Amino acid sequence: MTRESRRYAEREVSQHRSAAAGDPDLDLESSGTVPPRDPQAFRIDLERLRFSSYFARLSDVTQVVPRSGVGPVMHNRLTHSLKVSAVARVIASQLAGHATRHAEFARGERSEDDAVGAIVTRLGGCDTIVVQAAAHAHDLGHPPFGHLGERVLDRVARERLGLAEGFEGNAQTFRIVTQLDTLGRDFPGLNLTAAVRAATLKYPWTRAEWIGTSLDEISVTERPRGVGDDVVGGAEKFSAYALDAPEMAEALAAFPNIGRGVQTVECAVMDLADDIAYAVHDLDDFTRAGVLQQAAVSGEFRAWLDGAAEFAEMSLPDPATRWLAPGCALELLWRRLRLKDGWIADRDAFAAAVQRVSDEIGDALLAVPYDGGIESERAVSGFTRRWIEHLRTSIVVEAHPHVRSGHVRLNQQAWHEVMVLKFVHAHFVLERPELGQPQRGRARIVAGLALGFEEWLDDPADAVRAPRRLVEWIDEATEATFELRRDRPELLSGDVSDAGLVRQGRTRAILDYVSSFSDQQAITTYRALSGGDH
Repeated sequence: MTRESRRYAEREVSQHRSAAAGDPDLDLESSGTVPPRDPQAFRIDLERLRFSSYFARLSDVTQVVPRSGVGPVMHNRLTHSLKVSAVARVIASQLAGHATRHAEFARGERSEDDAVGAIVTRLGGCDTIVVQAAAHAHDLGHPPFGHLGERVLDRVARERLGLAEGFEGNAQTFRIVTQLDTLGRDFPGLNLTAAVRAATLKYPWTRAEWIGTSLDEISVTERPRGVGDDVVGGAEKFSAYALDAPEMAEALAAFPNIGRGVQTVECAVMDLADDIAYAVHDLDDFTRAGVLQQAAVSGEFRAWLDGAAEFAEMSLPDPATRWLAPGCALELLWRRLRLKDGWIADRDAFAAAVQRVSDEIGDALLAVPYDGGIESERAVSGFTRRWIEHLRTSIVVEAHPHVRSGHVRLNQQAWHEVMVLKFVHAHFVLERPELGQPQRGRARIVAGLALGFEEWLDDPADAVRAPRRLVEWIDEATEATFELRRDRPELLSGDVSDAGLVRQGRTRAILDYVSSFSDQQAITTYRALSGGDH
């Protein structure tokens, strides 16, 4: 399988491609005229994602905090995805330059090889359009209200709807681009190239692959990032459901030099860009909205820096309690990093990261409250620009990465800095008590939708009037589940009796349907379904 291979042969390559771009009847799989690396194939993928209704929907899906929570300036999943794409393109361009220099050496046009370019080339290359396409796609699977909705759908599916595999946003993304979205053709999905499909697989395994693997066999520090430690339930994060596992294997087959359970180079770039955008760009929102307060941020950072030696000697708190004194939350962050990522975690590097973030956020960015004026805007924009430039030039490429890392990662110091920046999000935004009440309300909406559609389908007198798309997806998912039991039974989990498979197929379709809503669609549909309009 080549990187440009599409799962289905197609006569219409793109409804937006001009005649000058090539023959619109070209079969990209079978035509001998397609060169080994056809950038046009990747541009078509990017175009298809941009014109997808699932992509447009992201403009009304929560990024971190809904707009209504702190004002009109918040990022949504669409603007976040565009910024991830921009950061990913810059990083990919750097790596593509290395690969070009290696190619020149291989042709005898340069006297010295480029070691980074040699690694990138051997692993399958790094195309700027592929990483942009993957960045556009990476959040398609987020349900209404983002990660909150993701957790709720997973819990409801596993605990109440008989689907042991549950719900996961990354796996939903892969399901959308390979199965649910449509080009109006006679095959499912967007028919993307193998390179782009593989580049969306941040966690290239299924949930069930990690069921039964005890911590005695593989400790937390030796498990891939995202797997977690649930021996009974399986992986915490994963990129394909059992139904879509064969498709995942097919996409990854185009990269024979990528190890099992490891991201492709282009996927690693997208994942890294996602981390950078989340850690830096979202701070724009919180600063402009006045969510971040200098006293709280500076107090936490200064307390840890001033008492780092004393914190290091403290006993761990009771797991059921929280350290509330300033500095304690940063100490707990450090201990979590040391526990899970001892391969890179270093206390001196962590201290330097805390100092840098403290200087640039607590003592600079927040020193003067944001008032909407030119100077305030320059301060915020300057902060973002400096950090993006710093992080994108702190890249390491490894031929044999640690199991909790990838072929493309940040260097040790920059890694600690991103961990501390993300801590600012978690501690000073997501953990704010005033968010608890509205989040509980949104969780009730998401759970109510999934259970409400289940109840509707169980009503023999009214099931015939259920939404047409939901009914069609139930038929397709159920048929696919039975086919999987016939062909690949080892991929299934939970109740695999006939009745169990019927329930699994129906639940998967309900999750597909509910997760396709935007925030506002979820609110409106829940209100109608529960009689709230009356």
